[in-house]
Amino acid sequence: MPSEPLFDYKRFNYDKPLYDLNEIRKMNAQRHEMEQLTGVLWVDEAEGGIIGFKDITNDEFWIKGHMPGFPLMPGVLLCEAAAQLCAFFVRKHNLLKAGDFMGFGGMDEIRFRQAVFPPTRVTFLAKSIRIRPRVVAQFKIQAYVNDTLAMEGSLLGVPISRKENL
Repeated sequence: MPSEPLFDYKRFNYDKPLYDLNEIRKMNAQRHEMEQLTGVLWVDEAEGGIIGFKDITNDEFWIKGHMPGFPLMPGVLLCEAAAQLCAFFVRKHNLLKAGDFMGFGGMDEIRFRQAVFPPTRVTFLAKSIRIRPRVVAQFKIQAYVNDTLAMEGSLLGVPISRKENL
């Protein structure tokens, strides 16, 4: 059964995000086709919460091939967008205290509840449920489209250093 929203995401002005794409780029390394956030609406370190969104257009790189004539947003990109939102939160507050990036450590109990088609806006909610500096950040994640839960689950982020991987 789908969960209730982690936070009240309807109370924000999506036309005036707290952080726009340029601000997101200061925290997240993804560029070009891999940038999966349009804006961040709310960040609260004390509550461990963050809300962001992605405006899906008819020009997305995946539309031509997933699926021809039936542009279904890949679930992996919903997961990637949620991960980028969590990474923004972790980097903004230096919660892992290690690494140059927050990388995927894993995902659990991911459920896709609603198909996502362009053009639309997907709102992502994340709440930290466990932070172990230098080791792992764990989040509960949700994605909503038109007030309907599209995806939910949990995500693990781990610190990744450039030096260790060269």
